[in-house]
Amino acid sequence: MRIPSTQALRALDSFARHGSVWRAADELHLTRSAVSHQLRLLERDLGFDLLERIGKGVALTPRGQRYASDVRKALTVLGDAVSRHAGTGVGGSFSVSCTPGFASLFLCTHIGEFRQMYPDVALRILTPRRLDDVSNADADAFIAFGVGNWPNRAAELLCEISFTPLCSPTLLNKIGGFSKPADVLRANLLHLGDTEDWARWLALSKVENPDIEGGIFFSDMNLVFSAAIAGQGIAMGDELTSRRALSEGRLVRPFDIAIKSPRSYFLVSEHAKAAHPVLNVFSGWLRSKLSENQR
Repeated sequence: MRIPSTQALRALDSFARHGSVWRAADELHLTRSAVSHQLRLLERDLGFDLLERIGKGVALTPRGQRYASDVRKALTVLGDAVSRHAGTGVGGSFSVSCTPGFASLFLCTHIGEFRQMYPDVALRILTPRRLDDVSNADADAFIAFGVGNWPNRAAELLCEISFTPLCSPTLLNKIGGFSKPADVLRANLLHLGDTEDWARWLALSKVENPDIEGGIFFSDMNLVFSAAIAGQGIAMGDELTSRRALSEGRLVRPFDIAIKSPRSYFLVSEHAKAAHPVLNVFSGWLRSKLSENQR
């Protein structure tokens, strides 16, 4: 049986995750026409349609969705194998600047595995003052939260996120539950920096004239989550960084309504460091862990 090219399979996987050719092209550092070409070649090799036109855009066919799901699993297995066996000879110092929330709530819960796989790497984790800051000259790479616009830098999309209200079971019981979105205003709204996320969620939920200025403002996501877990209010959080607290029952999600963030997590680096051996294996390992987290 002829196995399709890895590049074509990666193009399909990226398109399936992002839903658009241009975002897949950005992630793979290819042109849009190159991604479209890879998808057409893959369809030819497979002998069935992966894509169908919907209005002015394209989407995966049901069969294409099933195949893309299988491809993601296969690529994850391959990535894990590379990570397990490619550590020999990779060493040296490597500094990563990472947003505080992502660092403490996701990266630090897995980073020991990377150190075990690459024992010759001297790893440093730094935190910036701003979520989109990529200016620290001491950092070899940045896990930044932004819109993807960092001039003269290579930016690889790691994951997109959506925000939804989160609170402790204690607060939920104390208030008597939330029957409608406007009920969140009966609790302290916990903000990270500004009111933007809460304002967008309340607007989507059709809550009229909400007063969101009287909440509590924090400069660090860890503080927001600590206050929420302690029952001091209701926070706006994402599934990636809150997954452990949700699975352990320290936080609950009272509503299914979520807003897609205009910002995403990116792995950012200088073009001159693209060939850094630790950057390459760290990027592969991180993408593998994020893929596992999305299953």
